[in-house]
Amino acid sequence: MLKGISPLLSPDLLALLSRMGHGDELVLSDAHFPAESVNGRVLRADGIAVDALLDAILPLWELDAYVPDPLVMMAPVAGDSLDPRVAERYRSVILRHHPGAPSFTNLPRFDFYERARKAFAVVVTGETAKYGNILIKKGVIPVS
Repeated sequence: MLKGISPLLSPDLLALLSRMGHGDELVLSDAHFPAESVNGRVLRADGIAVDALLDAILPLWELDAYVPDPLVMMAPVAGDSLDPRVAERYRSVILRHHPGAPSFTNLPRFDFYERARKAFAVVVTGETAKYGNILIKKGVIPVS
């Protein structure tokens, strides 16, 4: 246990976050996401909701300010519906840590999978909300 670090961040997840560099992307997936099929580096955070994990990660991170889409969510499949409260939960946490963060980019399912393939890693959470996946792009920590 480390002082000032959320206990939701496992030692493996902390190590993964510290190895990531500027421009690397991390997927926080819902429990339904085919993580092992799309990415070779998968960590598990079972029982933890995505918004809670965002709340633990974002105090340690900067979002990439050099791209228009550092926050990406999966768009619903045609004919399916999206619960707007899912994005609202995530957005609330993001804005608490990064006021002024850009809006989400929404990618169709298979485009999101392609982006997840190229991500640094996928963290499978206990999130049960449909389309509860988010990709976040790491930025540079400003010099004080």
